[in-house]
Amino acid sequence: MQFSITPQDVLLVVDIQNDFCPGGALSVPEGDRVIEVIHAAAPHFAHIILTQDWHPAGHSSFASSHPGRQSYDQVELSYGLQTLWPDHCVQGSRGAEFHPALSLPQAELILRKGFRPLIDSYSAFFENDRTTPTGLAGYLRERGLSRVFLAGLAYDFCVAFSALDARRLGFGAVVLADACRAINLDGSVDRTRGRFAQAGVVEAATSALSR
Repeated sequence: MQFSITPQDVLLVVDIQNDFCPGGALSVPEGDRVIEVIHAAAPHFAHIILTQDWHPAGHSSFASSHPGRQSYDQVELSYGLQTLWPDHCVQGSRGAEFHPALSLPQAELILRKGFRPLIDSYSAFFENDRTTPTGLAGYLRERGLSRVFLAGLAYDFCVAFSALDARRLGFGAVVLADACRAINLDGSVDRTRGRFAQAGVVEAATSALSR
């Protein structure tokens, strides 16, 4: 399947930050390898948005905030089950900065997420309570953007939640699989693919893009 990119399409580049790349606090395997792929895809798009995980110190999703708990444990928070993570992407830290190899100066918006101390945020559209909006949907609608192409980290968490929410809100959603890498926590990649199929999220390679 080929995709002809139109002025109503947007490339959403998810969380290409030091802490998610090799050597980072929550490293996604080969996470930095998506950067060249994203750079090659970017010229197809008139519109690009970046997301940036932006946690305050002591965030409720950090295992260190829950005595006796370990990273990747699950706990019940006010909004439901939450996976606990190593401290990562703390506001103002080097780990929260975009990877130095990422160069997308044409990006029109940087959306920060996860800054509320008591709630995590995987999706670019909603906090993890699934109801508190980030404002991205309104931004896209006001600008007449109707289809979202997603790339970045991690495929099975922030990319997946963003793609599924895009569909839930009525946007087209295409995940550029070769421009993503996964954590694959307890079979999360297979679960993600099943959810994509049910929701109508399309997976494609960046080689399928044309203008």
